[in-house]
Amino acid sequence: MFSVSAITVATLLFSSQAHAATYAITDNYVGQSLLDAFIYDAIPDPTNGRVVYVDQTTAVAQNLTYASDDSVIIRSDSTTILDPAGAGRNSIRLKSSKVYTNGATVFNIRHMPEGCGTWPAVWSFGETDGAQWPALGEIDILEGVNNQPNDQVALHTATGCTVPETRDQTGTTLMTDCDANIVGNPGCGVESASAVSFGPGFNSNGGGWYAVERTADFIKVWFWARNDAAVPSGVAEGSDSVTTDNWGTPTAYFPGDTCNMEKFFGAHNFIINLTFCGAWAGADDVYSAAGCPSTCVDYVNNNPADFANAYFDFAWIKHYD
Repeated sequence: MFSVSAITVATLLFSSQAHAATYAITDNYVGQSLLDAFIYDAIPDPTNGRVVYVDQTTAVAQNLTYASDDSVIIRSDSTTILDPAGAGRNSIRLKSSKVYTNGATVFNIRHMPEGCGTWPAVWSFGETDGAQWPALGEIDILEGVNNQPNDQVALHTATGCTVPETRDQTGTTLMTDCDANIVGNPGCGVESASAVSFGPGFNSNGGGWYAVERTADFIKVWFWARNDAAVPSGVAEGSDSVTTDNWGTPTAYFPGDTCNMEKFFGAHNFIINLTFCGAWAGADDVYSAAGCPSTCVDYVNNNPADFANAYFDFAWIKHYD
């Protein structure tokens, strides 16, 4: 028979184990295996950008994607002056072949697209027959426009998912209603506190790590700059297991108290894409506020060489369950 003290100790141990967020690696994408894990999603741009998402054959022929042992480059065309009456700038939209639900994913990125008119993103969303987006939700991990310095994390959902104004995160709450039906579809956004979490500052600092953890109870997103002394060793080294309890306060925290995570989020594909202009980067007030020249479409049409730095350089992506 257990004594009271033994039962207490056993209960505490069980509780500790039940709440220990330790995950084992299931997918390790590096070099060519990263490109092989994605399909080239050559669809019309949903954000009405000045872009053409090309297929794999075109991407390879134009050298828009290529891999070495420890680097994957994903970039746009930077040589073609566009016909104003013709199609947009060739670029890439990749969609993971595999779908994911709960777990943790870490993205080790050395460089992201920069420049006026650019709108790069790393995100996830769910597709389902017979139900329109965002029936299965969307999670924006890395996103921004026109050389802004701070990453913007967001959720986009069907009506009914909200999050509190104040919560345990380092970023600044931009909106608390995640409903994608709100005019402009801002989502429940969080702006990163790090001025090197996006754009030229991110690139000049050598990039960094983004991570997302998704459970039935919450979604969290972290960012650590390349020179951040606080980056967890398991993240920096790309370990075979990670313990998210040791990752510190996240950039963005979306608790499930007023957003049923299992209801609003389904199986997701990860997306890596670069568009130009469109509903956000090309909005007149957003584009001009960034100090960008001319109009967004005119600039993207006529200045191909200015997009030489409009590329991603991924070291690896690792997913843990």
